[in-house]
Amino acid sequence: MIDRSDFLARFGGVFEHSPFIAERALDAGAVSEPLTAAGVHAALADAFRAASHAEQLGVLRAHPDLAGKLAVAGELTEDSRKEQAGAGLDRLTPAEHARFTALNTSYTEKFGFPFIIAVKGLGKDDILAAFETRIGNSAEVEFETAKNQVERIALLRLNALLPGD
Repeated sequence: MIDRSDFLARFGGVFEHSPFIAERALDAGAVSEPLTAAGVHAALADAFRAASHAEQLGVLRAHPDLAGKLAVAGELTEDSRKEQAGAGLDRLTPAEHARFTALNTSYTEKFGFPFIIAVKGLGKDDILAAFETRIGNSAEVEFETAKNQVERIALLRLNALLPGD
């Protein structure tokens, strides 16, 4: 039997600052033992997809800007800090930081949530290229793209916490 408090403590932050995803997956009976990255991800992703549009938007908005003010102030979650550092976003030149800041502002003004991308395996140039491409998307396409990236980030986080299948 999965202990609720242990499960929520361990997986409540997999979807950035959105523990309700883990709560709903567990409450729906979608999580079973043995816990694997793929199994827990499927349950959490189903709960995320079943959430209302407003709730999904809230999950997107819970993500920090890439190389943004939370990063500069050292206020990212540990997962986000490691992910951004792994992509070199903690070592930007002043010009690169200015470019990220300008793109973050434009993107958020256009879509109403921060640019989200699973940065594992990407460098700052890859991220900038994706940023510059995706900012041209329609609101509907970008909302779906951002949700897919959130699910990818969740899977990467779960792969670090649990064995595969």
